[in-house]
Amino acid sequence: MKLTVVGGGSTYTPELVDGFARLRDTLPVGELVLMDPAQDRLDLVGGLSRRILARQGHPGRVTTTTDLDAAVDGADAVLLQLRVGGQAARQQDETWPLECGCVGQETTGAGGLAKALRTVPVVLDIADRVRRANPGAWIIDFTNPVGIVTRALLGAGHKAVGLCNVAIGLQRKFAALLSLEPSALHLDHVGLNHLTWETAVRLGGPEGEDVLPRLLADHGDTIAADLHLPRPLLDTLGVVPSYYLRYFYAHDEVVRELRTKPSRAAEVADMERRLLAMYADPALDEKPELLARRGGAYYSEAAVDLAAALLGGGGTPHQVVNTYNAGTLPFLPDDAVVEVQAAVDAKGAAPLPVRPVDPLYVGLMADVTAYEHLALEAALHGGRDRVFRALLSHPLIGQYAYAETLTDRLIAHNREHLAWA
Repeated sequence: MKLTVVGGGSTYTPELVDGFARLRDTLPVGELVLMDPAQDRLDLVGGLSRRILARQGHPGRVTTTTDLDAAVDGADAVLLQLRVGGQAARQQDETWPLECGCVGQETTGAGGLAKALRTVPVVLDIADRVRRANPGAWIIDFTNPVGIVTRALLGAGHKAVGLCNVAIGLQRKFAALLSLEPSALHLDHVGLNHLTWETAVRLGGPEGEDVLPRLLADHGDTIAADLHLPRPLLDTLGVVPSYYLRYFYAHDEVVRELRTKPSRAAEVADMERRLLAMYADPALDEKPELLARRGGAYYSEAAVDLAAALLGGGGTPHQVVNTYNAGTLPFLPDDAVVEVQAAVDAKGAAPLPVRPVDPLYVGLMADVTAYEHLALEAALHGGRDRVFRALLSHPLIGQYAYAETLTDRLIAHNREHLAWA
């Protein structure tokens, strides 16, 4: 089995390789191709990846290349984890929206739109080349903003499924709090990418006992602290929102915080420099502890599980993925991309039925779905007016004066990545 990682020079990659090594029975990878335009990063990441496989006795081989067409030729699945513009672009996404009093974040609000505009055309070009080289290959998208990027891929007819690590991270945290194995818990996970709620935590499967009330009663303070949200809010809601909901539920508080501390992009850039220096050590043959602070916790397990199911080799029967709504949430269009539990096999992802959703969450999901539709239109067709419409529609912006200013700043900061600008 051949798997290709586009963006293989990412400091995330050793986490992924470690997962392939540990879960070899789930996904027997014979060749792992790391593709990246940055040869210097490839050399470091590729070397450590080979040492990780060797340490764990994995028989597969790791190859590296800067040639995309060679990388995807013959691949059974292609994982996308790229960042157009690198950490420098992320730094901009997290700073210029703050000048207008709006949250600066790489996937949410104006910064998230900027990332979508840079990313969608690049991803669609990659996917077209994958389809020409190997029409049967699956594309697994971990590239943010996952919901918009996955919608672009599906709209263009590609065999694609989007993946995020929020759900698996919460499953692992809840299991630890309850002293259970993660596989014992099934989350009623509903929403859009980076806009989700855990409305139930069930024992054993979709019809199991809901232990979320007990979880909140016994461990609500710990969960609230992890989310940086007040405990009374969780008690009132009776659900666990993803930590991205803090940008909506405490927007002004977050803006004040972001204005008084270094950006996450600056922190990550420093962390990446330290990680790459570690990767250069020929004695290092396991992922360093620092990598856990980089983000993407449990990404490897989720990716292996998803790839195994799509390639017919196993994987857990129900997984949280990003795919077409197709009637799952009746208040959203069929072609919206939702993040829900799905049955995944070689035919793709089929969302499981979702219990009725509280109007409190329906409204926000509908608003953000409309924004994502307009954001994709702007990413596909360009134009200042489309960018303005997307920003005006976003529930964290909404005012025309903000949308006008943010439109101009977005274009000014991203002109080199926007062919139409």
